[in-house]
Amino acid sequence: MCEPKQRLKIAVGIPSTGRANILAEMVPLIDQQSRLPDQIIISTLKPSDLPENLGEGLSTPLQLMQSTSGLAKQRNDIIKVSADFDLLLFLDDDFLMAPDYVAEVEKLFLEHDDIVISTGNVLVDGIGTPGIQVKEGAVLLKALLADPASHPDGLKEVYNGYGCNMTVRLDMIRRNNIWFDENLPLYCWLEDVDLSRLAAKHGRIVKSNKQRGIHLGVKSGRTSGIKLGYSQIANPYYLARKGTMVFSKALAMASRNLIANIVGSISPEAWIDRKGRLKGNGLALFDLLRGRISPSGVLDVEKAD
Repeated sequence: MCEPKQRLKIAVGIPSTGRANILAEMVPLIDQQSRLPDQIIISTLKPSDLPENLGEGLSTPLQLMQSTSGLAKQRNDIIKVSADFDLLLFLDDDFLMAPDYVAEVEKLFLEHDDIVISTGNVLVDGIGTPGIQVKEGAVLLKALLADPASHPDGLKEVYNGYGCNMTVRLDMIRRNNIWFDENLPLYCWLEDVDLSRLAAKHGRIVKSNKQRGIHLGVKSGRTSGIKLGYSQIANPYYLARKGTMVFSKALAMASRNLIANIVGSISPEAWIDRKGRLKGNGLALFDLLRGRISPSGVLDVEKAD
């Protein structure tokens, strides 16, 4: 007799806030995967973050939970309720997966037991655009998947997973007591880098071209420009001091953001608050000169915003 095919228990975790309309369209699409996840876990901050009747008619079990502010806290709360799972696939609430995404995740982790985090091939990233609507994104994704050029093989090691679509091997997380850093408040800029570099001590971080999707880059529910601008300076500096980002990389990232905001503020994109980001950059640099910069400084900016 043939041995039964090995199977991993996979949860999809979605932290969300202020995007009930997006969840209403996006969650049913997960139920169209060729290999269904074993559970969908959604963490929100308040009841109004959820659409009515979410999960009605789904084949996949749905767990809804309420967390407190901070993306890192929401992600950690999802990890805590995923004790019975092998893999946790974190998705942004505006990430659309190819129909075989979950199947490719399972295949990859079954074939490579040294991989601890995988991230996918983002065919289109709307983060640098006004954003893409769910229905428009679904049509675009279908067209891209029909193009042979979007089917490259290939697996390469990367510095970090991209939080909008990032799968973690949970036994590694549990065994080594690794968590998202809740000292990174609110939108938690670079929390995916921090966790990835902690996990990299225990295995490979890879990008799989077979795990494909589109990041819509929806702008509703995002952090204001001034807050994000502060985090663009404070968070790389914090991770460099912590040791989860090399100083040269942190400096390069902060510098790129600062230059982009200076140049962009002259003729800003309609969907980006460049002047707000530049003001946040300036406040962070002032705190740096005073020796009091920290990611939590964004909370004081929040009060003044």
